[in-house]
Amino acid sequence: MEKLAAQLLAERENKYRGGIYYITQTEMAYNSNRIEGSRLSREHTASLFSTRSIIPNEGEEIMADDIVETMNHFRAFDFMLDTIDKPLSEDLIKKIHGILKAGTSDSSLPWFNVGDYKTIGNIVGTNETTPPERVPEEMDRLLEKYNSIETIILDDILQFHVSFEKIHPFQDGNGRAGRLIMFRECLRAHITPFIIDERHKAYYYRGIALYGEEKGYLTDTCLSAQDRYTEYMKRYVPKI
Repeated sequence: MEKLAAQLLAERENKYRGGIYYITQTEMAYNSNRIEGSRLSREHTASLFSTRSIIPNEGEEIMADDIVETMNHFRAFDFMLDTIDKPLSEDLIKKIHGILKAGTSDSSLPWFNVGDYKTIGNIVGTNETTPPERVPEEMDRLLEKYNSIETIILDDILQFHVSFEKIHPFQDGNGRAGRLIMFRECLRAHITPFIIDERHKAYYYRGIALYGEEKGYLTDTCLSAQDRYTEYMKRYVPKI
């Protein structure tokens, strides 16, 4: 994983467009945003990353927020790489959210609180989340517990993710922030990272919902995603 992190950083600095950094940026931004309702195609996402432009098909409607959130995701991934040597913290998580939602239509709403915890209650599907007044306390408790673990394993990262998504600390953008955090923490813990793709959306959501009863659904989904990312690593990272 040290070799992978070094390769990601090196390819970014050298503006290399054909390796693991390009694949990770485009696939993660495409899939994570698509899970949340973005209508951009994989081709649109790749074009935005490479040329900062899109050529729409005839009659195709493209939402401004889809473009902004995709560009923001690229920046948030870079921020994650730049802070990979720092422990997970409240400030770091808030900065990831601030990057993801900057310049979106949501950011113009005075109650939305980009880069800070929610001020209005929200739900996930039909499930209640942590009330706004309890979010700081719950996030403090979650981070303290997670950072006290001496040797992080995949189960710890998944447990953190499930707890984070159930708290749902931000008004919106929790899923994208949470999946970036999972990738980051896998790198930090020398665990093969993974990208939850659109095809596994239903399994991923079911895994989160049922994690307290049956951890296998989410674990198996993430292990399958790990297998796919391992193939990328074998192809694009020397001697892996």
